[in-house]
Amino acid sequence: MDLSYSAEDIAFRDEVRAYLADNLPKHISDAVREGGEMGKAMIEEWHAILNRKGWLATIWPKEFGGPGWTPVQRHIFEEECCRAYSPRILPFGISMLGPVLQKFGTKEQQDHYLPRILDGTDWWCQGYSEPGAGSDLASLKTRAVREGDEWVINGQKTWTTLGQHADWIFCLCRTDPDAKQQQGISFILVDMKTPGIEVRPIKLIEGGHEVNEVFFTDVRVPYGNLVGEENKGWTIAKYLLTHERTGIAGVGFSMQALEEVKALARKTLRNGKPLIEDPLFAARIAQVEIDLEAMKITNLRMLFKAQSQGAPGPETSILKIKGTVIHQELKDLARRALGPAAAPFPGHVTDGNLMFGPAATAHNAARYFNNRKTSIFGGSNEIQRNILTKTMLEL
Repeated sequence: MDLSYSAEDIAFRDEVRAYLADNLPKHISDAVREGGEMGKAMIEEWHAILNRKGWLATIWPKEFGGPGWTPVQRHIFEEECCRAYSPRILPFGISMLGPVLQKFGTKEQQDHYLPRILDGTDWWCQGYSEPGAGSDLASLKTRAVREGDEWVINGQKTWTTLGQHADWIFCLCRTDPDAKQQQGISFILVDMKTPGIEVRPIKLIEGGHEVNEVFFTDVRVPYGNLVGEENKGWTIAKYLLTHERTGIAGVGFSMQALEEVKALARKTLRNGKPLIEDPLFAARIAQVEIDLEAMKITNLRMLFKAQSQGAPGPETSILKIKGTVIHQELKDLARRALGPAAAPFPGHVTDGNLMFGPAATAHNAARYFNNRKTSIFGGSNEIQRNILTKTMLEL
């Protein structure tokens, strides 16, 4: 595989760069640059701008409303978006449910839900993890019992990201309690306005409300909201998770974070010298840069493989592991570079004659604590190592 950009790729990069310069609202890029939380209104505004250009569902084929880009074009787009400080495209509808419906959904489901994902009519969240069924997802206990033309759902989901804003949730439910763990599970779409659903916030360590727990009490859902075959939802779950883990790697975001860490280290003085000249700190930066370059190449290889096979393979666990480790290392380096200015309070922070500005908010201790979760969600890194051992090393 040729990893160098062709003349067409460079032209595409210039097109993306120009579009972002002209269309990315300043109040949105400023919020991203300063590490602020993206509210629902900002995310919807940015999604609508990209959708008008046809650039929202970057991994969708043209027949479903996507741009039909090559893997290199998708990589370039992500890289340029991160460089311009645009928000991450919310993955639940676009990168997770969309590909599932395209592969496993009926024509009626595709025609109904896919356009509503693109135009922002439906905001989706994910109903996978449960208390006692996180990394061991196959042990989930939420039940869906068929009664005539309906499912009756009872149970609880947890760590539901942005569920407080969601219109719909895609859920894994146990539909055959007598089957083996990874059998008897179905993939069901649920309207969050259905009676019997309660959403409760979970406050994270830094005080943010990003995740929730969702309770289902006798929630009645049309039988036609089943995606794929009854009791075959585990196959769909694994397919969806490969897309999620590829996105968690966040190559473009780590590339941008690396440049920010370098800039901070050049400004920060330790013993009268820039921190970037400290041998130990410089060695850590060099190592994370090497790892990031290797991950970037691996990401491109997997995108090309996914293009020919229709979905990423189990090797996405490599991206998930390395991507989150690199991301956390960069947050730690930034926190060390900021020193006392990393204290978790908003606004511009002065350290002697050094004005850190938005970097102090973007990389403060609160953001550092928030990002400790990345090595857990999407399947903990320990579980990903088990997946690699079983599926790729054939041990």
